[in-house]
Amino acid sequence: MCDNQEETVNASSIARGLGSATRTRTPHEAGGRAIEGAARWGLATRGVLYLLIGVLALRIAFGERGEQADRGGALQVLAQQPFGAALVWAAGVGLVCMALWRLSEAVFGAAGPDGRTARKRLAGAARAVFYGVVAYSVLSFAAGEKDSGSSDRQSQDVTARVLDLPYGRWLVAIGGTAVAVAGVWIAVRALRRGFRKHLKTGAMSPRTRRTVEALGVCGGVARGAVFTVAGGFALSAALRYDPDKAKGIDDTLRTFAGTAAGPWLLVAVALGLALFGVFSVAMARWRRV
Repeated sequence: MCDNQEETVNASSIARGLGSATRTRTPHEAGGRAIEGAARWGLATRGVLYLLIGVLALRIAFGERGEQADRGGALQVLAQQPFGAALVWAAGVGLVCMALWRLSEAVFGAAGPDGRTARKRLAGAARAVFYGVVAYSVLSFAAGEKDSGSSDRQSQDVTARVLDLPYGRWLVAIGGTAVAVAGVWIAVRALRRGFRKHLKTGAMSPRTRRTVEALGVCGGVARGAVFTVAGGFALSAALRYDPDKAKGIDDTLRTFAGTAAGPWLLVAVALGLALFGVFSVAMARWRRV
């Protein structure tokens, strides 16, 4: 009798195990998996682009003036690799994934206890718009519009069109101020290690955690500095009513070499952007989504 009971218990356990193994994911779980995959692909794509921009900026700092240290230059590098066209398309799709992930945060809320607050949703919406615009530019480049990746040309064209609008000067000034403030916020948040709450620290060794945090601090400060200076140029374009005063990433980086610190300041910023690229790839591996 005991043997029969034991066999019954074992059979029930096996049945439960098979049922658990073959259970179909709910739509909610499947959607969560899709969003997680999109987020990780997007973060990895952002990392590759920033790493390439940092390398290109380093080349400029050491005298190679012919290349663009911006998204367009990074895409040109990708396009020159074996299967370059496929790599550029993959980058565009990755940025679309990034935009969709941020859009999901705006609609459904982000991870974390405060992820459903109005502030977090608004930030998600702003990021979704930003990455949507960047994705469109990259996909246009992949489709053959080679000038679409140039951040300098885009900044000046957009600034010129907005300045022609009613109250355009105010709109450009507000936009430039917003970008500059965002840059300061990015740098301060990096210094305070605000990204740490998004990391799966339990899955990281102490050495890996310290390395990723160092990458986040150095890379975030450099990225924030670039945003702040670029926002300042947009504000200058509004004050002088001159769209040529607006600068993209490439021209902004070149201005660092023209300061009293000379090319060494550009070297520091370029290294920081490359480190931010590595940090983004690390976030693709260890970020909570």
